[in-house]
Amino acid sequence: MATKQLATAQDERHHNKPKSRIPPAVSLLAGGMAGGVEAAITYPFEFAKTRLQLGENAGSTRNPFRLIRQVVAAEGIGGIYTGCSSLIVGTMLKAGVRFLCFDTIKNQLVDDAGRLSTANGILAGMVAGGFESVLAVTPTERIKTALIDDAKGPRKARGAMHGTYMLVSQQGVRGLYRGVVPTTVKQSATSTVRMGSYNMLKEAFKEHSIPVNGVTTFLMGSLAGTITVYATQPFDTVKTRVQGMSQKGMSQAVTELLREEGIRGFWRGSTMRLGRLVLSGGIVFSAYEQFASILSSTT
Repeated sequence: MATKQLATAQDERHHNKPKSRIPPAVSLLAGGMAGGVEAAITYPFEFAKTRLQLGENAGSTRNPFRLIRQVVAAEGIGGIYTGCSSLIVGTMLKAGVRFLCFDTIKNQLVDDAGRLSTANGILAGMVAGGFESVLAVTPTERIKTALIDDAKGPRKARGAMHGTYMLVSQQGVRGLYRGVVPTTVKQSATSTVRMGSYNMLKEAFKEHSIPVNGVTTFLMGSLAGTITVYATQPFDTVKTRVQGMSQKGMSQAVTELLREEGIRGFWRGSTMRLGRLVLSGGIVFSAYEQFASILSSTT
């Protein structure tokens, strides 16, 4: 009888245990730091993907690794980091906003045991993606894409600051938000799939008593990145075409892709994006969990 009462008391304490919540400041800081680390490590993949999506002159290679070698041979190692500073700042902002929004919504939707359902995880990811697109992704992606596009010929922009000045002076602040619709669609879809699949994998690991540590977190993040690439690549390709220096509209970008490359063209650059998101998924989620743990322990 005593044993049964003790077990009942333990069950009640477990049931009434407060939900695990990550403070907003921790989500923002940990997400931003994780995003900065990920962007700096994986940028060459992003550079090659963007150059391929923008389209090259006739006879140019479509092999991303050969493209990287050609750029390094012609411009040095710094050539494949064109636009990197813009992406690092943008990634820090968007990752901070993404994790802040996701964790804030997650805190409201988790059950009494602290679990987030698949449907609620998808909802949280979708809302987080929309916020990060408008607040951070669109302007920084616009600058990065324009700089990479400009570097294909004689350079007009001397760097990220000068490129930003050129865009704003020629097109106004609205120029930084060129492609906001395809970017928001792409970012919402990406965040929905990425955060939703990561959360689903994390809950599955816990359900099967698989320890969630650095190795398994990296694995979950990489798997989430792989799923994300093939599910959302068409949005990314159209967004890149719209944000180039040629100032194409979304319908024009879609029409040109279909005419020049067919349906397969929408998955242009997927190899490089896969390389980046598999690595970035592993890096950003692992780094986020570590930074969040450190920051939470100091607050």
